[in-house]
Order: sequence, then C-alpha cells, then structure tokens
Amino acid sequence: MTYLEMVDRLKRKLRVDASFDLMSRAVNVGHRPGTLFFVDGFTKDEVLEKMLQYLSKIPPEDLTGVTDAADFIARFITYVEVDHTADLERAVTQVLSGATALVVEGIDRVVLIDTRTYPVRGVEEPETDRVLRGSRDGLVETLVFNAALIRRRLRDPALSLEVVPVGSISATDVCICYLSDRVDKEYLKQVQERLKSITIPTLTMGQESLAECLLRRQWYNPFPRVRYTERPDAAAAAIAEGQIVLLVDNSPAAMLLPTSIFDFAQDTNDFYFPPIVGSYLRFVRGLIFVTTLFLTPVWYWLMQNPDRIPPALEFIRVEKMGPIPLIVQLLLVEVLIDAIKLAALNTPSSLSNALSLVGALVFGEFAVQAGIFSSELLAYMAFVAIASFTQPSHELTYAFKLFRILFLLCTWLLHGWGLLLGMAVMLVVLLTTRTAIGGHYLYPVIPFDGRALMRLLFRQPISRYNAAKRR
Repeated sequence: MTYLEMVDRLKRKLRVDASFDLMSRAVNVGHRPGTLFFVDGFTKDEVLEKMLQYLSKIPPEDLTGVTDAADFIARFITYVEVDHTADLERAVTQVLSGATALVVEGIDRVVLIDTRTYPVRGVEEPETDRVLRGSRDGLVETLVFNAALIRRRLRDPALSLEVVPVGSISATDVCICYLSDRVDKEYLKQVQERLKSITIPTLTMGQESLAECLLRRQWYNPFPRVRYTERPDAAAAAIAEGQIVLLVDNSPAAMLLPTSIFDFAQDTNDFYFPPIVGSYLRFVRGLIFVTTLFLTPVWYWLMQNPDRIPPALEFIRVEKMGPIPLIVQLLLVEVLIDAIKLAALNTPSSLSNALSLVGALVFGEFAVQAGIFSSELLAYMAFVAIASFTQPSHELTYAFKLFRILFLLCTWLLHGWGLLLGMAVMLVVLLTTRTAIGGHYLYPVIPFDGRALMRLLFRQPISRYNAAKRR
C-alpha cells in the first residue's frame, strides 16, 4: 500500500473532516512527506513538538534505503512507547484511544506513538470507602493510573496486567490483574475466555455493564456477585490473596473476583486496627446488619400476635395504632427512606445534609402528630436506615432490603409461617446463587473450609493473612 493510499484510508476511516477534534497534520520527515493523525486533547503537545523538531532536521541521506518500520523506529523515533502495525483498523482504534499515528512515505507500516494524556481528577480518597488510618489515595477513571497505583504496592514481577478490549464500538480497555504464582489458573482461563467472548457494542455503564456480561442472568436474584472497591490498597490486598481484579477504563471502581457473600463481611478499616479490634468490628458489623434484616419483620409478627410478646418486651407494643394498617406504614416508610436518600443524592453537596436532616425531622414530626405513622415504627425504621450504612456494599444493603420487604409481605399474609417461608426463599436463593464464573456463593461454608471461614469471620494478622492462598 502506498503512502497516499494509507493516508487517504486513514482519513476516511477516522472521518477527519466530520469532527473538529480529529486532526491530520502534514509533516516533513527528512524531506519525505508524512502525516500525523491524533485526537486533540489526548496528545501531549510538548512531546509532539520536540519530536517534530527532531524529525524535520533528519538529513535526507540518513533515510536512504529505510523502508522497514522497525528500522525507522529504532533509528529516528526517540520516544519510549512506540509500536507499528499494517492493520489500519488497529491504527484507527489506537488513534481514537489517544495514541498518535505517523505515516511516512516509503515506510511500509503505520507508526504508533503513545503520547496520550487524559483529563484526570486527583487520586483523593473515595467518598464511600473512607478509613480512619491508612492511605488516602483512590482509584480514578484513567486505567494506566490505576495500574500504577496497584503496581506501586505489589513490586513483584509475578504481577500480571493483561488488557482486553471489550465492545465493538467503545473498545473499552479492561485490565485483568493477578499474581501468576498465586492465581487459580483454571479460574483465570475462564475469566479471560469470558471477556474475549463478550460481543456487546459498548460498556455504557462501565463496570456494571461488564458485570452483567460476566454474570449468568438471574433477574430475580438481588444478591451482588461482584465486590467493588475504589481503594488501591484493598485491590492490591485482594490480588495478594490470589484473587483476580478487573479494572475498567473510565471507571474508578475495581471488580474483585471471585466473591462470596462472606467477603462482604470484610472492610478496609479492619486491617488498619490490631487483629482483636478488627475482629470486634466485623462482629459488630455483622450483628447489626443481620438485625436490620429481621428487626421489623419479627416486630410486625409480634404485633400480629400480642399474646406472644414476652413480659420483658412489653415496651415494643404500639400504644396507638392509627388509621393506617401497620404493614402499609412499614412499606411506606421503606419507600420514603429511599426517597430521602435520592433527594439528598441529587441535591447540591452544600445543601444535601441540611435538606435530608430537615426533611426527615419535618416528615417524622408531622407523621406522628397527624397519626399517620406510629412513633414506635418510626424509631425502628430509623435504626434500620442508620444501621444499613454499617455495610460498605450498597448492593448487599439493597439485597437485604428487598428480602426484608419480602419477609414483611409474607408475614402479613401467613403470619409466622409466612416469615419462615420468606426465610426459606432467601436460603434457596443463596444456595442457587453462583459467583461471576460459576463458583460457590456460600464458600467457605459450601464447600466447607474451616480455615478460610475463620479468616473471613476473624481478622487474622497481616503476615498470616497474606501468606494464605485463596481457593
């Protein structure tokens, strides 16, 4: 293919004339004509300027007989990250992802120079995953920066970072991070094959779109099968245990695979305290979270059967029922709590705290005064709403919320047997849930692994914890 043909095809494939930010620039390379293709805003101007100064000063006799792209790069391209290709489709994809393509008359291939730079925010600590002690950096939307944050913590040549493009339109880079001497080779192979088999146009919603492609579809199942983190120290710790971490370009959250329900019992704060304190925090977090699941359904069942209330719990009785049935009150408050959360989320940050606080106070006071809701019910629901924030996984919080609503509806219909039926349904869903690549969701209970279970329930010393491989 001649120089003019390559330039013409690249212009047509990139549609340079249709977009203001797609640039083609004619250059002089040792008195040979050349053309640069790049995206304005993705390119380091200083690097290109210095490179063009050097290329324009090459004596013409030095280029005599140079037709091989590899020879041209070795002799005249001083930049570090350089490649070449004869595949114009690949060249187009590289340009659109930020690289610079150089076509020179007499050179048989397109030279790809990685001069990309992306608009990026600072690596400040994530808002939803804070720690009292420890590092204050967080993952960002740029893949190469996230890889560097993990590489900085795991300075081991066994750390492998493989990139797989996903999406026929977006060609989003997905990075598979693992330690080659600790990862489960069979599981890694499944992840690689699953990623390469994805045939969707775009990963519109980043890691969530990728998770839905990796997971077997179970629309009725609210339990999360992927654990997310925005902390590079948590991602590095997962890799050190033998897990696989997926980083998606344009997304600040890392996906940890495989994930069982017991993995959600862990929190980054546990590892920045002594083992006994970390174990205590896990116990408190687990106890409170289970309480939020059963508190209102059990209370509602006792209100249906007041004769079963023990004398020590007489204070839980509702003094004044009001015109609205308790089950309706409970369901309404469940919905209204989420409404307040959404209102706070969509309110400017300078006003969100004040608005949510005032809204909750006004709503609660008015509801009690008007007799719409009982004060006892609002107290229990307030505890449930606050206690749900002890769980760092929002996905698991909403899974438990949906099952709590199911428990309430079953209890309303069938009383005590309904509560047992709801618990049985949840148990069946847990037993039939598989992880992203088909593992057991209840591991290490099914299959049983006592040592692994102890490591999840009780915070182990760091040296022993890192030494243990994950199955």
